[in-house]
Amino acid sequence: MNSAPEKLTLPLLQSKMKCDPEGYECELVLLYNQFKSSMELFKQQASLHFTSVGGIGSDPSVAKDLSDRAMFLAHVTHLYPKHLIEFPKQLADLLNSSSKSLPSGLRCHIAQALILLINRKMVDIQENLALFVELQTLGDRTLRKLTFSHVIHSIKRMNQKHKNEAKNRALQKILFVLLQQEDEAKAKRSLITLCELHRRKVWFDERTANAICTACFHSSPRIMIAALSFLLDYEKIEDGEDDSDEESGEDDVASQTSQVILSKELVYKVGEGTN
Repeated sequence: MNSAPEKLTLPLLQSKMKCDPEGYECELVLLYNQFKSSMELFKQQASLHFTSVGGIGSDPSVAKDLSDRAMFLAHVTHLYPKHLIEFPKQLADLLNSSSKSLPSGLRCHIAQALILLINRKMVDIQENLALFVELQTLGDRTLRKLTFSHVIHSIKRMNQKHKNEAKNRALQKILFVLLQQEDEAKAKRSLITLCELHRRKVWFDERTANAICTACFHSSPRIMIAALSFLLDYEKIEDGEDDSDEESGEDDVASQTSQVILSKELVYKVGEGTN
């Protein structure tokens, strides 16, 4: 008979599940129910607290329980795909609905759990690309680096052996739409992502070049200057935050000098198309 789950540490239980998935289905169901209960409890606590950039002052034990169970379930989802079929969506929904109120540590762990599922091809990055861009706008530098790096490396890895044009077009469309929005923070993160993928020659195509050129005519002067700076190879695209209480150092592609080669004619052509 299996040991009671409360007498097993989560890492030990995870190891036992890998060896005997069927033998630990009851423990899995119990832990999954605990995760859902913790998530609901946390949402209730979050609704009672003032929301801030740094997260809410909720009971740390509730956040830790939710974080531990989320990471545990992410590691065993491939062993119980039927039992945990809704789990990836629940993670994404939590980030979509409560990312601003989640404490920084919990927010990062939920994002890491979702990233793990994407890396294991249990979730498609296309479903969460817009979410990862939005998470980069919260003023949380650790989360920004985590999600930005994941997006870049996922798309790069996807194109290593061969180019999946249909998939690339779908992902590009998401970023192009975000880039055209008046929301400066989302547009900026979309532009930085496109520029980095172009610089790495992952998306070294006309569609991406056109999108970057179009950003030269964005309603936000900052987006316009950033796009022009990249096209003109002007040192860097600054990836700092404007608020005094947020990071302002170089980060992501900020420390990289762009290597894009685009003709002036292409820039003018795009400009004429926006008039």
